[in-house]
Amino acid sequence: MAINLQKGQKIDIGLSKITVGLGWDPNEGTGHAFDLDASAIMINANRKLLGESYFVFYNNLTSPDGALEHTGDDPTGGNSDGDDDEAIKVDLSKIDAGVEEILFVVTIEDFERRKQNFGQVRNSYIRIVDDANGQEIAKYELGEDFSIETGIEFGRLYKRNGNWKFEASGIGYRADLSFFLEKYYSGEIIK
Repeated sequence: MAINLQKGQKIDIGLSKITVGLGWDPNEGTGHAFDLDASAIMINANRKLLGESYFVFYNNLTSPDGALEHTGDDPTGGNSDGDDDEAIKVDLSKIDAGVEEILFVVTIEDFERRKQNFGQVRNSYIRIVDDANGQEIAKYELGEDFSIETGIEFGRLYKRNGNWKFEASGIGYRADLSFFLEKYYSGEIIK
C-alpha cells in the first residue's frame, strides 16, 4: 500500500532501483500549451552541484555515474493520460560517493511569454515507484495554490547515516531552470 505523503514528511527508501515519477494536468483555456520540465540536481554535503553534468534534465538525460536517467521531455503535459508526465529512473547503488542529496524540481518553460504559473496547473504530484515490481510506494500531491510560482521543488532524496530517505518538499519559487542551476552551482567543476 502506497504512503500518501504530506509536505515535509520523510520516509526511508530501503530500495536501490526506483523511478521518481512526476505528473500534472494543465488547466484548459489558457491559450498556450504547458511545457513543464522535470529535473534532478545532484548535490554534495555543501549543497552544491557536483558539476554541470550532474544536473539531469531534458538536455542531459543521464548522470555521469549512470545513477539517474531522465526518460525524456513531455512538452505539452498531454502524453500521460493519467500516468507520469516525466520520470527519472534512479539506481542508488550507482550514485557517486560525493552525492548527498538529489533535488527533484519542475519548472514551466517560457512562463513569462505565455503568462503561466503553477496556479494554472492541477493534479501535480511526485511519486516513488519500486522498479522491481512497478508498485508505487509513496506519493506526494501538491495541494497548495502556487499562484505566482513557476518552479517547484517537489521532493528530495537524501542520505543519512548511509541510508537514503525521501522528503516531500513542496517549495515554490518564481524562477526558471537556470535559477536552480545557479542556486546550486559553485562556479567550479568538482568532477
